[in-house]
Amino acid sequence: MMTVLTGIGVGSTAAAGPCVQFTPPVNAPTDEAVPSGPEQLATATEAIRSALGKVCAELSAAAEVNAGQTLGDVLAATAEMASDPEYAELAIGHLATHGPANALTVATEEFATMFRAIGGYMAERVADLNSVRDRAVAHILGVESGGLAELTEPAVVVAHELTPADTSGLDMSKVIALVTEVGGPTSHTAIIARQLGLPCVVKVDGATTVPAGTVLAVDGARGQVIVDPDERTLAAIQERMERYARLLDDDRPGATSDGHPVQLLANIGTTADARAAASQPVEGIGLFRTEFMFLDSDQEPCIEVQAEAYREVLSAFAGRKVVVRTLDAGADKPLAYANLSIEANPALGQRAYRLVRSVPHLMAHQLTALAQAIDACPNTETWVMAPMISTATEAADFMARAEAAGLGGKARIGIMVEVPAAALCADEVLSTVQFASIGTNDLAQYTMATDRELGALADLIDRWQPAVLRLVAQTAEAGQRTATPVGVCGESASDPLMALVLVGMGITSLSMSTASIPAVRFALRHTSLETCQQMARAALGAADSTEAVSAVQNLLNEEVRQAMALE
Repeated sequence: MMTVLTGIGVGSTAAAGPCVQFTPPVNAPTDEAVPSGPEQLATATEAIRSALGKVCAELSAAAEVNAGQTLGDVLAATAEMASDPEYAELAIGHLATHGPANALTVATEEFATMFRAIGGYMAERVADLNSVRDRAVAHILGVESGGLAELTEPAVVVAHELTPADTSGLDMSKVIALVTEVGGPTSHTAIIARQLGLPCVVKVDGATTVPAGTVLAVDGARGQVIVDPDERTLAAIQERMERYARLLDDDRPGATSDGHPVQLLANIGTTADARAAASQPVEGIGLFRTEFMFLDSDQEPCIEVQAEAYREVLSAFAGRKVVVRTLDAGADKPLAYANLSIEANPALGQRAYRLVRSVPHLMAHQLTALAQAIDACPNTETWVMAPMISTATEAADFMARAEAAGLGGKARIGIMVEVPAAALCADEVLSTVQFASIGTNDLAQYTMATDRELGALADLIDRWQPAVLRLVAQTAEAGQRTATPVGVCGESASDPLMALVLVGMGITSLSMSTASIPAVRFALRHTSLETCQQMARAALGAADSTEAVSAVQNLLNEEVRQAMALE
């Protein structure tokens, strides 16, 4: 009998096929003996060290296989967790009261509690830490770790959660969709799904109870997992995906149906991401996250190393546009060599641009490296922006620092609008810079006082919340008054329906994962600017997020409704 499970949808695609279930990891046994005497203690100590060493080697090998990709970077960082001497010593310290598998489990939870308290990026790493624990416990016990048997046919992968280590072991050529019981729209599973253009639904209660081999229809657009779909449902999905495939043939620049231009750009996080995006029909890069070099190192990358990485990205987009975001670290992405003091609330502390207050040389060196890279790539249209700007004074200060580093006349200098204060004073802030890009993820988080990684509060962090929409509109209007281009590079840009609203507000560019661009391009190409403006007014006049979505959907034409799977 056909049943429907609901969750948080990722992407606008759908797929159907038999499901395969991730085998749950083995747990430490409740009756594990506590080591007694020096000889048993030495054996247990060696068991912990050996297990963590094997996990580090496994993850490092997987990182090498995926070198140059975002997944490879994450796996390398997870391998470092396994090799952390403090982790091993904490576990060994628990051998006085626990066997080795349980000692490691207790130590893991202590680290996890600390990560959750920091929140954000570090809270996300708890899943990676647990993955290290699971693999290490399996080695200690001498059993197979949980996971997935080799895929022999295209299938829907279902799991409680998927870590980078889990993903690295999958034959992604045979994965047609992903479903997890936990997670949110920015979880690792969701990010991988967006990058690959896979339909995905996360936070699906009961997903792991579905018997292996059961046919599932996974609809990322609707946030539904249909168990044992009937022939009509399967036919509708096939027809819809055939329409979607035709969208990929359109490689024209972004524009509304009446010719109003809207740049469609890609978000990247590594040089490998840049190489992959360069081969796609995108007009450039709207968000180049540069912190990957800083977070994966125990010391600041030198100017020469930075300049080479930036040059590689810029050269891949010769003749196109690249928007570089300066270091966005601190808080949930701490740097051992920058965040030297413990803050009670790091999400509201010295993070991102605010690091100039304590370690100004980081910004100076990065801007110098960017200037050198731009000199080597004169044919690339380079824009440089600072994250976490709150005031016009900070915006002007960044402009001055950029010019002092030699960027004046070589690149456009701008800021990110992520803090409500910057949106509320947008006229003053934008009058000091040459462009702005709205990071709707953080803007929503700070506006709604809601951790964007907390799936339980997904309704509050909804991009359609009236308060968030009004701040975006206010910033866009200030951009029009000051003749300052204002783009969006948060998750909102990847939603075709929201993209129409943003353009109606006056947003000039949209940046997203490359897999999201075809659907957004299609929606724009089949909607007039006047209709987009009507949609913006309807959304801004709504009392809540549900009413806003409904009001905008009512203004869609039939062709776009079908493409968005609203029919």
